[in-house]
Amino acid sequence: MTETQPNIVGVRFSKVGKVYHFEANSINLRVGDAVIVETSRGWQLGQVAQMVAEAGSLPEGNWKPVDRRATPRDLLLRQLWQQREAEIVAICKQRAKEIGLSNIKIISAEYSFDGAHLAIMYSSENEEKVDLKSLRSDMQKQLAPSQVEIRQIGPRDVAKIIGGMGACGLENRCCSKFLTDFSSISIKMAKEQGISLTPTEITGMCGRLRCCLIYEYEQYVQARKQLPKKNKRVVTPLGEGKVVNVFPLRDAVLVDLAGVGYREFTKEDIQPADELEKFTKKAQTPCEHDGCTGDCNHTNDKGGKKHA
Repeated sequence: MTETQPNIVGVRFSKVGKVYHFEANSINLRVGDAVIVETSRGWQLGQVAQMVAEAGSLPEGNWKPVDRRATPRDLLLRQLWQQREAEIVAICKQRAKEIGLSNIKIISAEYSFDGAHLAIMYSSENEEKVDLKSLRSDMQKQLAPSQVEIRQIGPRDVAKIIGGMGACGLENRCCSKFLTDFSSISIKMAKEQGISLTPTEITGMCGRLRCCLIYEYEQYVQARKQLPKKNKRVVTPLGEGKVVNVFPLRDAVLVDLAGVGYREFTKEDIQPADELEKFTKKAQTPCEHDGCTGDCNHTNDKGGKKHA
């Protein structure tokens, strides 16, 4: 008997957030539908972001099911809790100030769909663990019966929540517009693309390396493999010169030619000088075999031609 393929849907809980998979065997859903699901942080209202053709490996236990399609009443209830979230942030900021927590910044608050859980997000300048037992206890008493959790988030998550213009001038930051995950970014990525290492050039509004440094990194790496590095000697149609700059995305290099100056050549128009010299030297070395016409490919230990 053939097993029935589970009907798996990807659900997103925020406009630009991760997609989580749920089983919807008993419900006919389409992309864009609002649904109610149970998560590790209580009941949540999310939106179907994708229909999953291949579910992949079964998670521990089983797929969590979609409870139901959200009703107009569910949507209104979620809006009411969202309106209260801004008030919660103000209350928490005031209380943190009163008990002397000057090294943290309250960023946002997020209720679960039914209000049973409340997560308050904060950031710390030195990113060290801060004792927030007193603050959590105070907020729990004030906001009961909701279960209060105070959670630390990093600089990139802060920028994602706050939003605003990107360092490059885009109206919305990438993290707030379409990035659902933060990739690992390194200085090497900027170097590979020839980007200035000036902090203002490679640092985003979050104070970390810009997420966009990874966008074209792989293309630059692959393109550079096909081109000579800087200071390498190359032979061009105008003579021999030294590579002074590399343009990976144009498949070209800038060469300094004696008596000519700087000229740009594509990779088809250049040849490494070292390889050409070796090839020429090998071709001109006479074969040690008697009667050889010089048209053989055998070499001796010294590099000279010799029949096997």
